[in-house]
Amino acid sequence: MKQDSTTKRQARVERRTSETQISLSLNLDGGRRTIDVPDGFFSHMLDALATHGGFGLEIEAQGDTHVDLHHTVEDVGICLGEAFVEALGDRRGIVRFAHAYAPLDEALARAVVDISGRGFLASSLPPELENTWVTQQFPLSLIVDFFHALADRGRMTLHLDVLTARNGHHAAEAAFKAVALALRQAVTLRAGGGEGDVPSTKGTLTA
Repeated sequence: MKQDSTTKRQARVERRTSETQISLSLNLDGGRRTIDVPDGFFSHMLDALATHGGFGLEIEAQGDTHVDLHHTVEDVGICLGEAFVEALGDRRGIVRFAHAYAPLDEALARAVVDISGRGFLASSLPPELENTWVTQQFPLSLIVDFFHALADRGRMTLHLDVLTARNGHHAAEAAFKAVALALRQAVTLRAGGGEGDVPSTKGTLTA
């Protein structure tokens, strides 16, 4: 999809499997935010991602939470990544590269993103927190699975490091906010808007 300055950068994705049923709408340039997922903490993180990313985001998700939250969290990441691909189109005129730091009290996270056309995640958590649980249902390690799905299906390179933290909630929230801020910058249209060049020496970010 070739985009120009009048193109609406938005997408709608649905996923139906025996494990999850998800409907997701994304608008890169803002809009309504409604999050309906079967876990309060995950909903809080998704709302933070949309709020600080400046995105319109509507999600309705159900999943086999009687097993655990993994399938639901990962599949929402898959859908969000696919929505980024659709909403970005040929990625013409975007900034592409961005980085951001986000603190939350003692926690500090860093996100570096390249809307590269290649899905890749490199991540790290403080070793003492890697096996902790944010809530009784949500292990901190699950945020890595979410961002792996987002980066892979969104065809973006993401380096995400929680540099320091004392508890899992702060670590996770700082990570989501850092990614939101980096993505907000990376998808911004440069001078000339969507009619600008594709920011790649290859001439494409989709092949």
